[in-house]
Amino acid sequence: MAMTDLLKADEIKKALDAFSAETFNPKKFFEMVGMKAMSAENVKKVFQVLDVDGSGFIEEEELKFVLKGFSKDGRDLTDAETKAFLQAADKDGDGKIGIDEFEALVHE
Repeated sequence: MAMTDLLKADEIKKALDAFSAETFNPKKFFEMVGMKAMSAENVKKVFQVLDVDGSGFIEEEELKFVLKGFSKDGRDLTDAETKAFLQAADKDGDGKIGIDEFEALVHE
């Protein structure tokens, strides 16, 4: 499944452009692409696209490239942005983001 099957390409582009030079804020980004208004079921579909290795978790290595999951033109997150994203979402402290943690961050 492609991200554009779930989200509007123009909203993805607008959000990626907004964070091209600005520090990445996952909550703001998810709101800009329209995920905050999505059902939990569709947010979980987005998670599955971003979970590149299919492990059921988004690990720190995958997080660095999360914007590329939305568009091949997305930039890599910096180490600081990756760690901040992980800290914001990883509520159980296991060093990775589970599907329920991801959905909770989007709808926070």
